[in-house]
Amino acid sequence: METTLLSSKGQVIIPKTIRSSHHWKAGTRFVIEEVQGGVLLKPISSFPETDLQSGLGCTGYKGAAKSLEEIAADVDEDVARTWRKDQR
Repeated sequence: METTLLSSKGQVIIPKTIRSSHHWKAGTRFVIEEVQGGVLLKPISSFPETDLQSGLGCTGYKGAAKSLEEIAADVDEDVARTWRKDQR
């Protein structure tokens, strides 16, 4: 257990060991909730919650579904194109 002080401005310093273990950097925003016996701080996520179906929409592909063979051929073609470009 660690201790901290409340400043005259209402600020509380979260000890470095706790900040580090949660990967909280300066500027991290929190929601504060009153709970029985104290308060609870929860970091606000940088990204809104989403489901798999919504997340797949960000891929940008609008065509018909491709087979694994078609995908592999497209990847091979892209690698070859990139390799040729790098050889110039």
